[in-house]
Amino acid sequence: MAVGVFDLFSIGIGPSSSHTVGPMRAAAVFVEELKASGTLVNVASLRVDLYGSLAATGHGHGTMTAILLGLEGYHPEVILPDEVEARLAAIAETGTLELGGAVPLPYGVKDMVLRPLTVLPRHTNGMTFTVYDDGGAVLAAETFFSVGGGFILREGEEESARQELEETKKELPFPFRTAAGLLEHCNARSLNISDLMLANEKESRPEEDIRAGLLHIHSVMEGCVETSLKREGLLPGGLKVRRRAPDWHARLLKEDPDRDPKFWQEWVNLVALAVNEENASGGRVVTAPTNGAAGIIPAVMYYALHFAPGMADATQQERDDVVVKFLLTAGAIGVLYKEQASISGAEVGCQGEVGSASSMAAAGLAEIMGGTPEQVENAAEIAMEHNLGLTCDPIGGLVQVPCIERNAIAAAKAINAAKMALWGDGTHRVSLDEVIVTMRETGRDMSDKYKETALGGLAVNVVEC
Repeated sequence: MAVGVFDLFSIGIGPSSSHTVGPMRAAAVFVEELKASGTLVNVASLRVDLYGSLAATGHGHGTMTAILLGLEGYHPEVILPDEVEARLAAIAETGTLELGGAVPLPYGVKDMVLRPLTVLPRHTNGMTFTVYDDGGAVLAAETFFSVGGGFILREGEEESARQELEETKKELPFPFRTAAGLLEHCNARSLNISDLMLANEKESRPEEDIRAGLLHIHSVMEGCVETSLKREGLLPGGLKVRRRAPDWHARLLKEDPDRDPKFWQEWVNLVALAVNEENASGGRVVTAPTNGAAGIIPAVMYYALHFAPGMADATQQERDDVVVKFLLTAGAIGVLYKEQASISGAEVGCQGEVGSASSMAAAGLAEIMGGTPEQVENAAEIAMEHNLGLTCDPIGGLVQVPCIERNAIAAAKAINAAKMALWGDGTHRVSLDEVIVTMRETGRDMSDKYKETALGGLAVNVVEC
């Protein structure tokens, strides 16, 4: 199936789409297949091997606990934070995992095999699940890769998945994999980018369902902010990072009760910080397109709904229209990054996460502010061009420093990129496609220590207290 807007914006739990959401999803898929084949009832023991970046930063990213939940049959898009806490507490207390919710096995985080220096050929985020019978014979074994944004691939299925994707795209009214192709469709039919993306999405579901689904995605983003603003104290993990969003919110309510436009950046910063503090807490977030970059699009959408021209007197219907249009446009740009490069920090560094999100957000804002397809493409290009080379070097392997502040900075970049593009006529020297290819090549050349391994940059140069 072609990558769509609901693949790029999916609901999950923090702190990482590639290290938490993807591994949980892979474990759940493995268990479902054991059930379907009738193998589950014969399982007597289990082994989980984690490779590369998953092993190097798995503890800080919640990879091991996410896998335990997936092995119990939970999926990231439906499990709630309270269920996460309850099940993990039960596993820790009893030392027993309920495989598929039915087969008790003595298994926990300490039993997983970590291989941080072994990188499998397909992707650095590799994991292998193996189950045995009571005689020690292998009943089933599968290797999966978490390739960013919660997307997973099984070893050996890459080519078939690619062929399936190509076949599905042929059936779309407006197939595209490059920005040039996207603009060609728009200009030939006088379509905005959001209109084109909507037409493609309608091939898989009715328009009313698309609209309802996107508004639900936005409501989860808003709920994430609301939940975060009620939390106080330190973020989990040992870095002793203090939550700032609640105090900032209280200050803004006092200093700017009427949403004065001069405070727009403070409100944008607040939303970005709140989302990513909730993500760092393992809360419920929307991959946009990843968890590590989850605060950028909600923050820029907040700007669109509260500070963009004409929004002060907008009706609820008009506000909903803005949300739908914004997310469809951002999704179209996200497709380009999935098609031509990567949104995985473990594969191309943080430029693939925060950079892609900033680019998507800039495009969404430019579209709802009346930009032409060329201006929207220019906004996306500007935002990514100035995130090129961004490394992923989380201190302690936690999605906290520099990740949380980085979302706020990238949100402001997106807004500025959209404004710059709208002051032009859409013509520019460097195309979005050229920037995306440059990002991919920069990621290939980047040392592995800067790709979500916590082996370089701030991760090793900052003394932890």
